[in-house]
Amino acid sequence: MQKPFVLIVEDETDIAELIAINLKHNGFDCAIANNSTEAQAIVYERPTDLVLLDWMLPNMSGMALAKLWRSQKETRNLPIIMVTAKADEIDKVSGLDAGVDDYLTKPFSTKELIARVRAVLRRRVPGMIEQSTSIKVGLIELDTEAHSVSVKGTEVPMSLTEFKVLHALLLQVNKVMSRELLQISVWGRYSDVDTRTVDVHIKRLREALSVVSPQAALQISTVRGVGYKMTPHVE
Repeated sequence: MQKPFVLIVEDETDIAELIAINLKHNGFDCAIANNSTEAQAIVYERPTDLVLLDWMLPNMSGMALAKLWRSQKETRNLPIIMVTAKADEIDKVSGLDAGVDDYLTKPFSTKELIARVRAVLRRRVPGMIEQSTSIKVGLIELDTEAHSVSVKGTEVPMSLTEFKVLHALLLQVNKVMSRELLQISVWGRYSDVDTRTVDVHIKRLREALSVVSPQAALQISTVRGVGYKMTPHVE
């Protein structure tokens, strides 16, 4: 079954990327739009299962965009969750009156976000969120349900933290992940873990993979001064 596609409409890059990582961790496909113009283009170009829509956007507010989508035949039934710092009751009422399916105020926990996304999809598109738990990139295969990692059929023992680091990298294949982004995706935004800890766990992860296959370890490349990148093949 194809993964549900979630569009994140958010002009704060770090928030958008953190949401995207957590959605991918939980079996969703997603894209990011920084403003309403980009959001409209994506929705009309690609079938979208749900939109996470920030209220405060640079060229058209999320509220106005939600009303626009609800007024058009093609997007009338598009599931929308409004994500905003506006927490007053009158703002929530305004959002729901505009036709959004749910309303989530910042700051929020990623667990609550995923739960609300799943709840809206269950109501709107029953059966949509049943997903495969396996991710395979090059020689490395990770199964989130079995909580296992294997290389060419041989299981690779590793700690929970190394597993989370590998999962984050596999979800961003061929994309450079900064140390800061890895830190947030694995330990959380408010953790006191520093970026040097990320380097330590990358080293341990490579060592664990190398025991089974040195080539698999080489799929994790270092981007000097930035972070790390997972590649399908050794470069």
